[in-house]
Amino acid sequence: MCGIIGYVGNEDAVPIIVEGLKKLEYRGYDSAGIAVFGANGFDVVKQKGRLAALESRLTDTPITGTMGIGHTRWATHGEPSDINSHPHLGSQSKIAIHKLASASGKSKQNRHRS
Repeated sequence: MCGIIGYVGNEDAVPIIVEGLKKLEYRGYDSAGIAVFGANGFDVVKQKGRLAALESRLTDTPITGTMGIGHTRWATHGEPSDINSHPHLGSQSKIAIHKLASASGKSKQNRHRS
């Protein structure tokens, strides 16, 4: 099970996404991450563990942008780790979401957004 939240707007996306991830904590997860689009493209901060660990890392490694996604996940593929945490950037600096169930329940796989 995972949770994904996105934001596009005029405000800094990071605090909005973190608040959205907090609302998904009840679902359970072992890692979380945020990717935001800023002046230099996508910046990603990921962390194994609870959301508080990600918030701490964001304090140490601040990122900013007005568009982004947050992602929590259970490690069903590979061990829980910072590297395996989502979201991932592909080789062309695009966000990779490997499997996403839509509101209708239909699965969409291998969607890439830039």
